[in-house]
Amino acid sequence: MIDCLRLAGYSSIETVGGDLPGFFDSPMPNLTSLDLQQAKESIELFPSGQAPVPPVFQNVSKLKSLRLTQTPIYPPLFSIKSLRELKLIGYTSSFHFGTLIGFLGSNLDLELVVLDVQFFVDSVETTPTRKVALTRLQRLSITCSKAIDSRGLLSCISLPRGVHLEIMSSQSTQPTNLASFLPSPPTPIQELLAPITTVKFQHSSGNVYLSGNTSVFSLSCPKSCWHFHIDFTSFPVTAVREFHTNSTTRFLDCGTLSELLGQLPALEVLVLSKDPIRHGVLSVLAQRPVLCPALKTIAFFDCQMAQNQVDELEAAVVQRRETTASRLYSVVIITNNPMMSLDLGVIHRLRKWVPRVEVRVDDKLPDLL
Repeated sequence: MIDCLRLAGYSSIETVGGDLPGFFDSPMPNLTSLDLQQAKESIELFPSGQAPVPPVFQNVSKLKSLRLTQTPIYPPLFSIKSLRELKLIGYTSSFHFGTLIGFLGSNLDLELVVLDVQFFVDSVETTPTRKVALTRLQRLSITCSKAIDSRGLLSCISLPRGVHLEIMSSQSTQPTNLASFLPSPPTPIQELLAPITTVKFQHSSGNVYLSGNTSVFSLSCPKSCWHFHIDFTSFPVTAVREFHTNSTTRFLDCGTLSELLGQLPALEVLVLSKDPIRHGVLSVLAQRPVLCPALKTIAFFDCQMAQNQVDELEAAVVQRRETTASRLYSVVIITNNPMMSLDLGVIHRLRKWVPRVEVRVDDKLPDLL
């Protein structure tokens, strides 16, 4: 009795049948997991009605996990109503949007959905909006070549609190504003994340991460030109407690950082990572009136800190000490390069003004809140 079947790198079902005579000659009614990864790049996505259906696809009523990578989708698969896990990977032929939404609506116990597919444009625009409530969903991952595909899916799927939502753009020519990928208005995603407490933003790689109330949203849009303060007008960020950025030096200037921090009145942790820090940026923390009065920790992760950055940081720390409520309590410097040298005099200077100064060699950030 076979309950799990995984085949990778085959060119067609017929090829497998030739290698394993009789293997597919009868149905597998007890099959609960099916993983087919076809090596052939050009396939007929939905075989015509004249094409024989391999028996392996005929009686699949007990299937819990279905992963298809560049594999033809035979009609019996759309009758499945028992899935917990669905992965459709690497499809360049277009799906009809309404067909996939209907399929999701027939499998309401889904916990994991990974979609790397494309839709006919007119099918996304013309399909009546239908809400499919996937109340057990834990993770939804969408890889799209068109922002409208993501927007369409998120307009039709009702997501539960605690879900991890991931969108990946496969084209560098995608729109670069966050709203293009979200329902209009983005109320369902706003409600899912509210209140947002953590924001991680990587300008150089086009990555955005939002976390709030046990839910997570991430968007990866390579080679894009993000404008953070514009993109996030759709999301309330007044409750954000932790903000990370590894923006390029070209992007992160004094004016930009000042505008960003001005939108984050509850910020407690600021993390600057990866890139050389532009001259003058840290002086923003010494502004009057004080930005982010609740800020307690500033962390540097794999940053190149020259003497002038240390001077700016020290000046900011001293300036903020004048107001007890806005004092910095912790400076954390982390590097994954054990050969990095840091002048001990810098540490001693900071410890005059900050209760906790920590320097460590690590390849990841500790919990800073």
